[in-house]
Amino acid sequence: MITIKTKEEIDLMHQGGRMLRSIVDELGKKIDVGVSGRDIEAEAERLIQNTGGVPNFRGQDGFPSCLCFSINEEIVHSVPSERKLKDGDIVTIDLGILFPINTFLKGDIDYRKYPNLKNGFHTDMARTYSVGNVNEEVERLLKDNKKALKRGISKVKAGVKTGEIGEAIEKFAQREGYEVIKNLCGHGIGAKLHEDPDILHYGSKKYGEMLKEGMVFCIEPMLSLGSDEIVKKGMAYITDDNSLNAHFEDMVAVTKNGVIVLTD
Repeated sequence: MITIKTKEEIDLMHQGGRMLRSIVDELGKKIDVGVSGRDIEAEAERLIQNTGGVPNFRGQDGFPSCLCFSINEEIVHSVPSERKLKDGDIVTIDLGILFPINTFLKGDIDYRKYPNLKNGFHTDMARTYSVGNVNEEVERLLKDNKKALKRGISKVKAGVKTGEIGEAIEKFAQREGYEVIKNLCGHGIGAKLHEDPDILHYGSKKYGEMLKEGMVFCIEPMLSLGSDEIVKKGMAYITDDNSLNAHFEDMVAVTKNGVIVLTD
C-alpha cells in the first residue's frame, strides 16, 4: 500500500535527508587507495551516532553492517570488509538512517500532522566514487549514471506514471551505451525502509503507478559497462560477467509545486 505523506512529514524527511547527504559526502571524501570498507563503516557509525539516528540497513534480511560498500563488479548489498581499495577501483556507498521523530521535534508533538511517521522515518541514498586514477570510460560511467538519475528525477510530478521515470532513465542509458540493471529497483520510503511503490529504471510511461502529491520514494539507477544480468555472491549482487557498474540514489517527494529532492 502506498502511503501519502503530509507536508509536515515531507519537511521532516527533508531534514533527515539533508543530514544523511552530509554524512555520505563526508564518507566520500575519505575514499582513497588503501582505505577499507571497515574503515568507512567505523566513520559512518560515529557520524550517525552524532545525529541521534540509527543505521537502518543492519538487520534487514540478516544484513550485518551499517552500510553497503560495493566495489567494482559488486552492485548492492556488499558487506564492508578489510579489503583495501586499489588505484583504479570504483566503490558505491549505500547508506540509510532511521530517525526518531523527536530527533527534530521537541516538547509536545502534534501527531495529527505526522500520521505516517509516529515512530520515526527512514532515509536512504547512494553514491559511487572513483579511487585514485580511473580511465575515461569509467569516469564517463560515473558521470552518466548521475545524469541518468537526474533524468529520472526530472519526470517526477503528480499525474505521471512511475514508468515515465524508468523510460527516461533507460532511453538515456541505452543512448550512451550502458545496460540498466533491471532486477533491482527503487522503492517507496517512510515509516518503513521499503514501501510501495517499486520504482523501475526501465519501461514505458504508459505503465506503473500514478504519482500523487505526498508520495515519497527512492530512485536509484544502476548502470553497467557490460551485462545487465546479476548473480548473488554472499550478501551481495554482482554482474554475471564481472563488469563494472555504478549506482546513484536519491530520495524524492511529489509536491504540488513539483519534485523535491530530499537528499539534497
